[in-house]
Amino acid sequence: MAGGVSARSVARSVTMPLKTFAEYEQLAEQAHGHMCAGQVLGLRMALYGVRLLGLDDPAGADRKRLVTYVEIDRCATDAIPVVTGCRLGKRALKFRDFGKVAATFCDLRDQRAVRLVARETSKQRARELYPAVADKNQQQMRAYRELADEELFDSQWVRVHIGPEDLPGYKAARVVCTQCGEGINFKREVMREGRAWCRGCAGERYYEPL
Repeated sequence: MAGGVSARSVARSVTMPLKTFAEYEQLAEQAHGHMCAGQVLGLRMALYGVRLLGLDDPAGADRKRLVTYVEIDRCATDAIPVVTGCRLGKRALKFRDFGKVAATFCDLRDQRAVRLVARETSKQRARELYPAVADKNQQQMRAYRELADEELFDSQWVRVHIGPEDLPGYKAARVVCTQCGEGINFKREVMREGRAWCRGCAGERYYEPL
């Protein structure tokens, strides 16, 4: 598996059209509203993931090859699409609420996937590198820009089974729930006694009608 390098050397060594790390930081700050350690970590994670997959232009020429699963709804998740181009509205960003700073990058063409998870030791490494920086966010931002990939992340090659109904561009007839009458897309209906129910009516409702 590829060796770890700093974010600075990533920016120097990867050929265009990948942007410099500073440019990605600027775009991430615009998307998220501010820059923080989680944003830097998310950018590093995404850059490492696409580099391991060998994708030179994840948000451009290679955009139809990549699907990304994220496992937490925190700052790092806002940064990952800045690099990958994967977004919920494009059906290329998938959210699994595992509460982990982790993401799996899937190359649809070559049927390969790599899962990266932030190491628990990264904050301690930030304290060791910059003990004089009192602000924890600034301390971690500086360290996360410089630490090697292997110091920031554990990586694992995995297999992800993605059904056709979960792929970008999937088209199928809309099904109407027999209980509430609302339309259901992408085969998300639940069949009961030969009738289609939406997941809300089938008991997975996250809201309570008033």
